[in-house]
Amino acid sequence: MRTGLVRLARSLPKMLEPLLVQHNFGVHRPKLAVTCSDIPTRYIELLQQKCDVIVCQGTNRADILRSISGAEGILWLTADRLDSEALDAAGHQLKVVSTMTSGMDYVEAEEFVKRGIALGHTPKVVNDPVADIAIGLMLAAARRFHEGRLKIANGQWEMRPQWMLGQDVPGSTVGIVGFGGIGQTILKRLKGFDIGRCLYTGRNRKPEGDEAGALFVDLTTLLRESDFVFVACPLTEQTTKMFNRETFALMKPSSVLINVARGGIIDQVALIEALKSGTIFAAGLDVMTPEPLDTNDPLLSLPNCVVVPHLGTATKQSLLDMFTITANNVLSVLAGGSLVAPFRK
Repeated sequence: MRTGLVRLARSLPKMLEPLLVQHNFGVHRPKLAVTCSDIPTRYIELLQQKCDVIVCQGTNRADILRSISGAEGILWLTADRLDSEALDAAGHQLKVVSTMTSGMDYVEAEEFVKRGIALGHTPKVVNDPVADIAIGLMLAAARRFHEGRLKIANGQWEMRPQWMLGQDVPGSTVGIVGFGGIGQTILKRLKGFDIGRCLYTGRNRKPEGDEAGALFVDLTTLLRESDFVFVACPLTEQTTKMFNRETFALMKPSSVLINVARGGIIDQVALIEALKSGTIFAAGLDVMTPEPLDTNDPLLSLPNCVVVPHLGTATKQSLLDMFTITANNVLSVLAGGSLVAPFRK
């Protein structure tokens, strides 16, 4: 499935143009709303061949809600709340919405079911870039990249054998919380690092885990035994602040935590305490709460915390992949077909 979606995405504009030609909308030009203007112009121009396209030029919620009024299809390209208020603002003629994300914690999916509106997203194509960020954060946190840079800047570079020792990846036990597409791709990346074993936890044991030689365990076991803990699960009521004082206390003082999922899965105050006290060795974060993070947030003052600004899917190819799936979701439904990548809870 993932290979098919990636192939579809990377063939834009080769795929979008035939799609517009193949599906005849008749004399009617569907009205599309695009909620963010930070998209290459050539892709908007392709959509304009057969659709009336409104691109939101503002960035606040009021601007977004005004831009979607009267739309039959919406390309929802922001992380702003997609809820009943937004659907009301669009109007009863709305047929389909697609987000440009894999995670859907900001979406009231029940409202779509209630109203009979198709809801799509962009799963699977995010697996590679997010896994890459996860591995980068693992190495940066384990080998003290940020702290080392601070040492240089402060004139504290020392020349002795035991200075700035980090944690070893080869032979380590890696724990992955959430073994979906991203978690599985992280494990594939780790195979080249000669790790000792992989543990994972989630709602169910998965055949992909068995095939990869990973062991399904409960969260407590994973935290107690893992040298590296990757957070790759969705943000839900059950996972909100899953990492807190109690769970950090279960982890090894040499352990490294990497979060590429959602900031709300971690109690940030408890994380700061754990990093300051040495309860855990280090953390690497691509996500946090809130986003953008305040410039005075204590996380930024910690030498053993590597923080990057939600860069998981921030590559040129990933943007095009995700936009293509989003556009194809919407166009397919408006042309009488089905979603390319439907969201299912």
